[in-house]
Amino acid sequence: MTVDARALLPIAEQAVTIASEIVRTRLPGTVTTKGDRDMVTEVDYAVERAVREFLSRETPEIGFLGEEEGISSTGNGLMWALDPVDGTANFTHGIPLCGISLGLVDHDRSILGVIDLPFLSSRYAAAEGAGATANGQPINASGTDALDAAIVSVGDYAVGNGAEAKNRVRLPLNYQLATRVQRVRMFGSAAVDLAWVAEGKTDACIMLSNNPWDTAAGVLVAREAGAVVTDIDGSPHTTKARATIAATPKILADLVELVAGAEKDANRTL
Repeated sequence: MTVDARALLPIAEQAVTIASEIVRTRLPGTVTTKGDRDMVTEVDYAVERAVREFLSRETPEIGFLGEEEGISSTGNGLMWALDPVDGTANFTHGIPLCGISLGLVDHDRSILGVIDLPFLSSRYAAAEGAGATANGQPINASGTDALDAAIVSVGDYAVGNGAEAKNRVRLPLNYQLATRVQRVRMFGSAAVDLAWVAEGKTDACIMLSNNPWDTAAGVLVAREAGAVVTDIDGSPHTTKARATIAATPKILADLVELVAGAEKDANRTL
């Protein structure tokens, strides 16, 4: 199926507007444990069901993947990917760094993305080939060209099954970054990480994980703003990537090298 992502952007924005209204106007409600230190709220479910219903009506030919309730259809290679509340832990604690992330994926490649940060009044949007915007205004990734001038955000430490093994890489990575970059930040939301790289608020983000609902929107927004987004080894990012590294072009290679060094350090401790 061929698709014009730009033609679908208004529909995606409508869907995210519905979601943002729910997040802004409702308390988290009952918090249910999904696993070790992982949770979901009533609002997560309400947003996912409202967006799923809207998009199934507006774009019945496109599949849908939601973080909480999974895949409803495959859509011949086209699929919406939604994180109804990205940064649920922040949301439940009243921390405003959380948002809705809706991407459109075409055979493992992001082609459209909308991120709304309702408590910061920020909306990011992009369609492949059309650039990226924040609240309707064009945005660009930073021009930072050296690690010692870069602010780099990192993804959360792993929780749940296999967390100890995964964090063996995350811990030395943070050490490597702390000795090389200007500052390290942890925001607790992949949507915030990628949107702020796109807007030039930060210069890079490194997430040693890659769930399509977390990254599909932000990867496209960052790319359209001029950042480079790769897998852990520097190869082009897809929904099947092991990790998500987004950076202004001139520091990307150095960051990939740092990650490789952290992996070697972790392997030496086994």
